[in-house]
Amino acid sequence: MQALKRAIWVFHLNTGGCNGCDIEILAALTPRYDLERFGIKLVGSPRHADVLLITGPVTRKMEERLKRVYAQTPDPKMVVVVGNCGSSKGVFHHHYNVVGPVDKFVPVDVYVPGCPPRPEAIIYGVAKAWIKLEKLKEEKK
Repeated sequence: MQALKRAIWVFHLNTGGCNGCDIEILAALTPRYDLERFGIKLVGSPRHADVLLITGPVTRKMEERLKRVYAQTPDPKMVVVVGNCGSSKGVFHHHYNVVGPVDKFVPVDVYVPGCPPRPEAIIYGVAKAWIKLEKLKEEKK
């Protein structure tokens, strides 16, 4: 595999879930897994991000915020959905306040299944998005 050209910046957004996936994302940042050694950095603003890391199903209050965060992220961008809830509403399927999975509102590039997924799976999902992003940038040249 060819070496990747640069580091990738990730913005994390919880659209309304149980926070199980959020805890696993935090675990991926700890010294045991150390995302930053791969060049993956968590940033505090979607305006600086290359990848959106989204957890949880979309609730009524988060629907517009999700669309706004997606619009604020500069192109080209990738969206990674972490956990079953973001891809299929999971255990919140019949909840009155859940309006849908993430792909109903923004296009999704990579799904990381699990309830919650392991940190290794999250790292693998972000790496897949990174590879797709690099290919997209090469095609534009």
